[in-house]
Amino acid sequence: MTKLCFVFGTRPEAIKLAPIVLLAGQQPDRLISHVCVTGQHREMLDQMLAVFDITPDVDLDLMRPNQTLADISARTIQGVSKVLATVRPDWVLVQGDTTTVWAAAVAAFFLDIRVAHVEAGLRTNDKRQPFPEEINRRLASQVADLHFAPTEQARANLLAEGTPADRIVVTGNTVIDALHWVLDKNRTCPSPDVAAIRNWADRHVGDRRMVLITGHRRESFGEGFEQICRAIATLAADNPDIAWVYPVHLNPNVQEPVRAILGNVDGVHLIEPQPYAAFAWLMERSCLILTDSGGVQEEAPSLGKPVLVMRSKTERPEGVEAGVVKLVGNEGERIVAGCRELLSQDLSKWPRVSPYGDGHAAERILKAVTDGKR
Repeated sequence: MTKLCFVFGTRPEAIKLAPIVLLAGQQPDRLISHVCVTGQHREMLDQMLAVFDITPDVDLDLMRPNQTLADISARTIQGVSKVLATVRPDWVLVQGDTTTVWAAAVAAFFLDIRVAHVEAGLRTNDKRQPFPEEINRRLASQVADLHFAPTEQARANLLAEGTPADRIVVTGNTVIDALHWVLDKNRTCPSPDVAAIRNWADRHVGDRRMVLITGHRRESFGEGFEQICRAIATLAADNPDIAWVYPVHLNPNVQEPVRAILGNVDGVHLIEPQPYAAFAWLMERSCLILTDSGGVQEEAPSLGKPVLVMRSKTERPEGVEAGVVKLVGNEGERIVAGCRELLSQDLSKWPRVSPYGDGHAAERILKAVTDGKR
């Protein structure tokens, strides 16, 4: 028997670890699974737990209003340490680049517990873009014992930093596993969330083309978000035949400029952050996606949707290299120009590619852990 402890705290971590948690739960004769959540993203995390029907064994509930990175880091190390000292797992599994990831990895290291890092090796080589995620991910890499690289490029990044080759396993990205899972569920047994967003779209979008927008990056707070919003306002005025749908992140640094600049713009629909199943449906329904999200950069190409990334650098270059993702930064003129160029094309013929995996990453990860790799 191998004892695993999954530690996560945000919406993207929940999405990307859920396929491994669910698959591990199907192997009770080989695996003992313990789930600890930090609550770094309280409401959005709870949505994801409900979607995948995951009940945590421990919920540290660390979210506080207006918390600083130092606050959440210190509380995570302390809280996770107490859990791990009690559970004493063989492996701690963390995912990605959040504060929860590096703090949980360090907590495990202090207790001499092995760490497996899911989605390891992504790099921009600029410690401030994305901030603080680039450093979070690098810190996790320093203490990880197994590195699950989603792509060959991520593996190459780790090798260049001196990571032993026998500690790296290229698995694909578990977000593709999760996306396949939820889209299959949407088709066979759609949830009330999916029914609700479909009804909303019938009323507010109808037969029009739809551009889906997401934005939450810390490095865009302030002038960057204002430029993004002004660009969307310009595009909506130029394209009244298109519905611009923006599920607005709950962070006040996002809410305030978005609602101030776009709240009364015709054609722009500001809606609440959507549960994952509903958001996946919106991605399928859209003709173009504007985002600064890492996960969306990975998901949208597999759905045949062009993506404009409102960041100047990305740690996910595979989509850019495949020609299905374009970086436009958070400068208004570049966003407007990029959208206009794509909207002038027949996007129904956009290629459907999946540079980030085949939907079997969770199987490869559990095999590597249970095979006793060191």
